[in-house]
Amino acid sequence: MAFGNVLGYLLGLILLYIIGMILVIPIRILIKLLINGLIGGVILFLFNLVGGILGVSIVINPLNAIIVGFLGVPGVVLLLILQVIL
Repeated sequence: MAFGNVLGYLLGLILLYIIGMILVIPIRILIKLLINGLIGGVILFLFNLVGGILGVSIVINPLNAIIVGFLGVPGVVLLLILQVIL
């Protein structure tokens, strides 16, 4: 093989790697967002089970689940404060 062919294959592999990384990074972010949203939904469900005894509940919807998934317990507190204010 000529040196030009080897260089062309090498350049093609490097470009393929770069394009693959560009496509994989957003997928990782979306998967993390989905997992955090599911965890947030479970936390809200458990909070509503316990809060039902005390007469406090938070509506479970995708936005609330994502907020609680990202922020955790402070997200639950934030949603409670927003519910009281609004």
